[in-house]
Amino acid sequence: MVDAERLSCGIPELDKHLGGGLIPGTLAVVMGSTGIGKTQLGLSFAHQGKVEDPCPGIIFDMTSRGDNQNHSDYAASRYNWKLRSFDSKRNYLAQEVWESNQFAEYLNLFGGVGRRVSRQDLEFDQWKAWKAELMQKLDICIHFFYSAFVKGARRVVIDGLEPVDRPSESIQLELFEYIYHQILRKEYDWVARDLFRQHFREQQRQVEANPYDCARIGCLMLYTSHETMLEELIERPLAQGDLLSGANTVVLMGKIKQNNEWRRAIYIAKHRGSYCYDQIIPFEVTGQGIVLG
Repeated sequence: MVDAERLSCGIPELDKHLGGGLIPGTLAVVMGSTGIGKTQLGLSFAHQGKVEDPCPGIIFDMTSRGDNQNHSDYAASRYNWKLRSFDSKRNYLAQEVWESNQFAEYLNLFGGVGRRVSRQDLEFDQWKAWKAELMQKLDICIHFFYSAFVKGARRVVIDGLEPVDRPSESIQLELFEYIYHQILRKEYDWVARDLFRQHFREQQRQVEANPYDCARIGCLMLYTSHETMLEELIERPLAQGDLLSGANTVVLMGKIKQNNEWRRAIYIAKHRGSYCYDQIIPFEVTGQGIVLG
């Protein structure tokens, strides 16, 4: 049975290895190479919100190179769940925050514009243009997250992070730092002030009538690695600014060789607040999602 204070991943066997699930109010990072099954795990976690919470979890897709993460296809085929998209190009009105029919589970902020994400790969002017665009779109991020939280969402999946040699120079990780500390972990009324700004007093009654507890929101980050083999991921050294060093939970997904066959496997490298089984757990990705064993 899952601890009522934990957030189930929607995969009972994985929950068992996590002491009942992920801990609200903390960051969990799932790291693995492209195609290993991270997105399926993230969707399972988000969809479980339909079972445990007032509404499903939300997915923030940071893809910026046009790669299709197939969130909508996976959600439809595995859960018969039609993801509603938040339009990153539209100017939303303040009152739409409170309208239930405006709830959206999915946002791809940059829409696959095909840009590199590391300062190391960009000219100075390109980096400045990225930063300027990012600043313009922060209000969209705040609106997306805040409007979901006031309607009952308490699960966030961040997907589409690309591997970089220097995490401290990633535009994606810089955006994530803002989202995590200035939206996800900030008291609801202060997030509302950031969103409504000079119109906050006009919306203050609605804000106070729709509180939420940021300490009950769980965040699952799906982080693509250069490494493919699970052993390499386990031995991977931490770099400056590496997310894994500050995360409460770290789950590694990679390939292992077993009985002359290559198989997928999970290793829980860190899980503060629970006993962490020091096991390598094989899994498969099936039509029903991720199956451990």
